[in-house]
Amino acid sequence: MKTVALAGTLDSKAREYAYVKNLLEDAGLKTLIIHTGVFEAEIPADISNADVAAAAGYDIEEIIQKKDRAYATQALSKGMEAIIPRLYEEYRFDGILSFGGTGGTSIVTPGMRALPIGVPKIMVSTVASGDVSFYVGTSDIMMYPSIVDVSGLNSLSTKIFANAAHAMAGMLNYEVKQKANKKPLIAATMFGVTTPCVDAAREYLEKKGFEVLVFHATGTGGKTMEALINSGFFAGVLDLTTTEWCDELFGGVLAAGEHRSEAAAIKGIPQVVSVGAMDMINFGTIDTLPENMQNRNIYRHNPSVTLVRTTTEENRALGEKLAQKLNMAHKKTVLLLPLKGVSMIDAEGQPFYGKEEDEALFETLKRHIDTQKVKVIELPLHINDKKFAQKAAEILIALIEES
Repeated sequence: MKTVALAGTLDSKAREYAYVKNLLEDAGLKTLIIHTGVFEAEIPADISNADVAAAAGYDIEEIIQKKDRAYATQALSKGMEAIIPRLYEEYRFDGILSFGGTGGTSIVTPGMRALPIGVPKIMVSTVASGDVSFYVGTSDIMMYPSIVDVSGLNSLSTKIFANAAHAMAGMLNYEVKQKANKKPLIAATMFGVTTPCVDAAREYLEKKGFEVLVFHATGTGGKTMEALINSGFFAGVLDLTTTEWCDELFGGVLAAGEHRSEAAAIKGIPQVVSVGAMDMINFGTIDTLPENMQNRNIYRHNPSVTLVRTTTEENRALGEKLAQKLNMAHKKTVLLLPLKGVSMIDAEGQPFYGKEEDEALFETLKRHIDTQKVKVIELPLHINDKKFAQKAAEILIALIEES
């Protein structure tokens, strides 16, 4: 029988958690009740708030005496981050479910994020319909809008609670039968405007016996890939779409953070890198463009996405940044430069075609790359040329075989 870790503030929402506990048990599941509140639980808990606090080196009595909500939230969230993966490793539960507002969500989700990908995680939250990147990070937490506040049982909240409980039951009781995968895993990055390239490279790699996981270079995709590289998932990395640096440096909405392009270099994972979609900075609808971008070369990718062409000066900055990251490598890294364009709309006759801008990027990279660590190869091809894609795949296979 599978077990659900039911984690929440049992000092303020005991009635709601007791209701969900009964739903889970009626669905044939066991429960592990974890108290994440500051004060005494109003229903029995298997893991007390004192246990949670102690996992991060805090004393619950001291937390109570401070009467500082921010301090308490920080202490208990750190405790959850420490205790939840430990309980999972001890086979105490199979999935985790929680309900809460901003405070409850902030306390429990660090523990959820610390669990392996694939472990069922559901957070029913009052903030689930907004920007949840702070809570989810690079994990696979399912954020479920609570619609009404998690405060009492009513005709709407009981329906939401029941749906979440049965969703968890469904995930735990349905086993996907998979054959053991013995194929080496490759991470690849793709954007809409580099899709032909990555599709062709993926097809080639799969024919050669690899499995390719493609990450959409939308900020979250890059962060997730970096986290999985750090966790040792991949035999090689085909990072052909490094556009997230444009947004990181110049205020776009799809930034992947300052540690993008580091993991493979630091871990010594063979990688082939290119400059896919470095011709664009991403924004939302056209009315969201910053004032300093409004007179630039603009392309409306779709009604909700507006692109701004990177300038010569910006491409020099991009070249310096990418070179800095790639120079962290201990060999096993190749940089491929597509001399005839870096995206679908950076080609002759297309709206972002910019020979001068691209040359600024290429020349800066060549000037700053440490060629003792990174091999630079220039190809007189467009990035979406099938020959470019196949060359990238062939080089990556060779790097993997060498290592």
